[in-house]
Amino acid sequence: MDAELQRRAHAKAAALGISFAEYIRRLVAGDLGEHLKSKPDISVLFDLIDEGPPTDIARDKDKMIGEAVWQQYLRDVGRLPKAKILQKIRRTKSSR
Repeated sequence: MDAELQRRAHAKAAALGISFAEYIRRLVAGDLGEHLKSKPDISVLFDLIDEGPPTDIARDKDKMIGEAVWQQYLRDVGRLPKAKILQKIRRTKSSR
């Protein structure tokens, strides 16, 4: 295999999050008409996304629910807080 082709194959394997050897195994299996069992992408099953900051729902659920309820209350009464006020509230809560 020439160096450029191998470099591209390594890059593709890295983009898929698998080793180069696993990438080659999958290509060979596909060419031979065999399909290797692979783990499903859990984000498809649970509609998860990888955008935005990571969250720890188990640890932060009370805070997250509280913020959502507060936002809904403000929408219901026709007031939306300014971004600076929200940032100040979050900083205060996170320093506790």
